[in-house]
Amino acid sequence: MMRHLSSLKVISRLLGHELHSQTAGKSITLSREEVLEIQTSLDIFIEEATRKAGGSASAGSPNRGAAVDTTLVPTRN
Repeated sequence: MMRHLSSLKVISRLLGHELHSQTAGKSITLSREEVLEIQTSLDIFIEEATRKAGGSASAGSPNRGAAVDTTLVPTRN
């Protein structure tokens, strides 16, 4: 569980840093690199959570051992 939470902590720190560094105005600007880091962290979290949920299925579950689609979604340009 701690490994899953560490992905969310990375996202929180990235967003917190941007909020504190861009104090003027109501909007903030993120670079493509920052957005990519956030997306990567979320994708890793989703993959790990999906894998863990699939591994903890009950023995009577019909989906036990079924392949889970963890295809990464590309960003929109």
